[in-house]
Amino acid sequence: MADDGIALRAVGSESLLANLAGPADLKGLSAAQLDQLAEEIRHAMVATTAVTGGHLGPSLGVVELTIALHRVMNSPVDRIVFDTGHQAYPHKLLTGRLARFGSLRQLGGIGGFPRRSESPHDVFDGGHAGTGISIGQGIALARDVRSGDERVAVVVGDAALMSGLSLEALNDIGHRGTRMLIVLNDNEMSISPTVGAISTYLSKVKLSSGWRGSKGAYDRVVGSIPLVGGFALRLSKSLRRSVVSFAQEPGRLFEDLGITYVGVLDGHNRAALEEAFEASFAMPGPVIVHVRTQKGRGYRPAEADPVTYHGAALPKIEIETDSYGKRGSDPVPPTPKKANYTSFFAAEVVAAAKDDRRIVAITAGMPTGTGLDTFAAAYPDRFYDVGIAEQHAVAAATGIAMGGGRPVVAIYSTFLQRAWDQIVHDVCQNDQPVLIGVDRAGLVGEDGTSHQGMFTLPAHRQIPRLIIASPADEQQLRALVRTALAQDHPFTIHYPRDAAQGVPPREPVPLPIGRSEVLAEGSDVVIAAFGPIIHRALAVAERLRASGMSVGVVNAIWAKPLDDALFRKLGRSSKLLVTLEESVVSGGFGGAVLESLAADEAAGGVPVTARLLTVGIPAGSFVDHGSVSDLRTLIGLDDAGIERQIRAAWEARPRS
Repeated sequence: MADDGIALRAVGSESLLANLAGPADLKGLSAAQLDQLAEEIRHAMVATTAVTGGHLGPSLGVVELTIALHRVMNSPVDRIVFDTGHQAYPHKLLTGRLARFGSLRQLGGIGGFPRRSESPHDVFDGGHAGTGISIGQGIALARDVRSGDERVAVVVGDAALMSGLSLEALNDIGHRGTRMLIVLNDNEMSISPTVGAISTYLSKVKLSSGWRGSKGAYDRVVGSIPLVGGFALRLSKSLRRSVVSFAQEPGRLFEDLGITYVGVLDGHNRAALEEAFEASFAMPGPVIVHVRTQKGRGYRPAEADPVTYHGAALPKIEIETDSYGKRGSDPVPPTPKKANYTSFFAAEVVAAAKDDRRIVAITAGMPTGTGLDTFAAAYPDRFYDVGIAEQHAVAAATGIAMGGGRPVVAIYSTFLQRAWDQIVHDVCQNDQPVLIGVDRAGLVGEDGTSHQGMFTLPAHRQIPRLIIASPADEQQLRALVRTALAQDHPFTIHYPRDAAQGVPPREPVPLPIGRSEVLAEGSDVVIAAFGPIIHRALAVAERLRASGMSVGVVNAIWAKPLDDALFRKLGRSSKLLVTLEESVVSGGFGGAVLESLAADEAAGGVPVTARLLTVGIPAGSFVDHGSVSDLRTLIGLDDAGIERQIRAAWEARPRS
């Protein structure tokens, strides 16, 4: 077996992690014991995620950082906010969740992100990057209003720090002088660090009581010099800023905002981190401690491939058991997966761009996840990754369209929520031909409440000029890409995380906008489905026919504009009209059908005779974590659940 980089020690029943009651117990451990504990935490994470999947790489990188924070702070009285939260596995293990950690991201188990319902040590239900600093400041401001003295720390990644919301928060924190610690976990993006003796020395000087006291006293003395005091003080401060800038250029922005910057520190040197954190909390205002960590630290496959091990879908990891517990080995090459909708969307955009130089691709920090890394490889001069800045991605796309380009923006449904105003105000108000690929539409699964793509469809239906489509399969997805690029209005295509259907290739011919497909006629029940859920509709239709019903099936394709003529006809020619979607039902595709029928009847049309049933994700609650198949079963969107709801509505219909 290949060495995975974690040296096991036979500790048996003396496992420190297993005997840890909570973070308060960390304060009594020796340096050697803390090193052992870090090793045990890494083993627990590798062993668990080998079975459950999860964000292994980021969590492996923050073990020492998390231990240091918990040793310096007194959680849950003191508050630790994890921005995004996908690096919070060590925090969960240190706060009493080892026994349940094997249920990570499973239905009814431990969540993949901090969850207040799990533990008082979890401050904030997160999942989206860039929110943590604002949340942390809000907690600190509330503390100050009630004259509290608890410490507040925020752990934020380097990419999340560059999001617009983070920068807005930093500007306000510096302006107000909010007393808090921001730990900048730099594990990927270069911020031009100056690492060395001068940087380390200056960090210690800036956090020392001598520097803080002498700086203030010196400024008072110099400023009081008659006639030249003001000029001398300005010159002194300018020189001091120059020294800081020379030794620590990455921190210049923060210093100019009014936030003391410390770094760059080794994020795996626990003792140095504890010293810096303690000193930072003694400062009267905000402090950023910039630490450099290694994503995947301690597990060599993750160190070598931080991109693959960052995401929740990990390569297969074999585990062997020894006297300590479980050990991760080098990954076994994964079984080839079926191509998913994402890959077909990206491939068709690349193909279209070959013949149309106006086409550009934009993503918000997710080139691999959205498949647009293939576009970047083919046309690097027409690809833009704007980082975790969904608002900017959509607004910039509007400008590109105004300049004659044909922008394609691919963003996960859950993250596209952040660009709501840009879709309304920029793209649609200006009626620009921006194609938005709404990736991961519908249930996403193990990442839970913050990541389910269940709200985008109802939200988008309200926006004038926006065309909304979803394909039955990957070949229809290709056709929709061509349809969008051949017209001149805002256009969204919703497609799921799922594997594609395996439909044989066909020429991607543009489709008539607003015209649905009748796949089967029926006079008793008609099931109209929006998106790939149509395949569940077809399976259910076969079961219903077996019991003697006449069942029709419609592939809706379009939620906006709706095929009004078809649905109004079906509302009067069938006994039960069922709409099916993997989206929250309030205001979604089913709502569009109901509204169309009601509007027609109110305008003097023939009364609707069919009983109407909308089937989708129930409104009124979030959908928690679990496998997509488990979640579909839980909320009645698997084949059996859909059939059960249709049969119940059929039996309850009025009899003539």
